[in-house]
Formats: sequence, structure tokens, C-alpha cells
Amino acid sequence: MSSAEQTRLRILDSATTEFARHGIAGARVDRVALGAGVSKPMIYTYFGSKSGLFDAVFEAHVIANGDRVPFTPEDLPGYAVRLYEDYVADPSLVRLLMWKRLEREPDGYLYPGMEDLDDAHVRDIEDRQRAGELRADLTPEDVWALLISMASTWAQSSLTAVATATDPQSVHDRRSRALAHAVGAMLLP
Repeated sequence: MSSAEQTRLRILDSATTEFARHGIAGARVDRVALGAGVSKPMIYTYFGSKSGLFDAVFEAHVIANGDRVPFTPEDLPGYAVRLYEDYVADPSLVRLLMWKRLEREPDGYLYPGMEDLDDAHVRDIEDRQRAGELRADLTPEDVWALLISMASTWAQSSLTAVATATDPQSVHDRRSRALAHAVGAMLLP
């Protein structure tokens, strides 16, 4: 890996911490620079602006989540559990999603310009519905939304309890079983 790529990754890592903690408006580029061990102008050279830096951090986490948790339309309960586990492993992801929703996209699609990420999943759901493998009385988009919402029940955006990596494994196992059962009962015919 080149020195430039290492620098870029250090900046993204520091910016992830900063944006997850403070949001877009509250984040400070000087703190990102300090955390990454680079100058503030270097950040602007790499990303153009604080907004461009947030976009890069956001995209990196969303794409990494998709790579770590491939969508399996033939096993929605298992997919939901793997997504839950990834939210626990990468708590910054949900915080970044919530900051973007709060500060940039208060309604509509959360990932403008990245719609193709979900479009393929929605088409897979629709295929499964036509085959009689998923409830057909919901739109494919509603199945997708319910699936993601259920998987994030204990994520950092939770209105009740937030799961953490320090919770006992027995608690994660209980939540995983409950989630798989709920997804199956709600979305499978």
C-alpha cells in the first residue's frame, strides 16, 4: 500500500471517530487532522471539504457493510442476524447513518447516488415474492425496510436498549434467535 493510501486511510479512520461522535456540523477538521497526524490542508487536498470528507467516510462504511454482510434473499432471518452482528461490530456505521439522516437527508432515500446498492436487493426480494418464498402482500421496498429496521433493533439508533460488543454472548445469542424468529414470522409466508 502506498504512502498516500496509508495517509488517506488514517484520515478516514480519524474522521470516522470524529463524525460518529459529533455529527457533520459538530465535527472539526482540525481534530481529524490531529488524530490522523496530518495537516489540515492535507485533508482538503485529499477530500476537498469537510462535506467531501464526510461523504467518503459514509460511503466507506456503507460499502464495507455491504461487503461484510452480503445480502442473502434466500435466508432473510440469517441475513438479519448477520446485519445485527455487524452493527455491534461497527457501531460507527449506524451513528453515521443517523447523523446523515438528521443533518442531510431528513426524508427520502438516505444514499442519493448510491441507489443501485438497494435496487438489486429489492429486485431479489421481488423475485422471491413471485416464487412464493416471501410474503406477497407487502411491496418489495417495504420488505426491505422492515428487514433493515428489524436488524437494527438494538443498534445505536435504538429507542430502547443498545447492543454493544461487551454484552454477554448469551444476550447476543438470545437477541439473534429472537430476531431470526421475528423476521421469519413476519416476512416468510
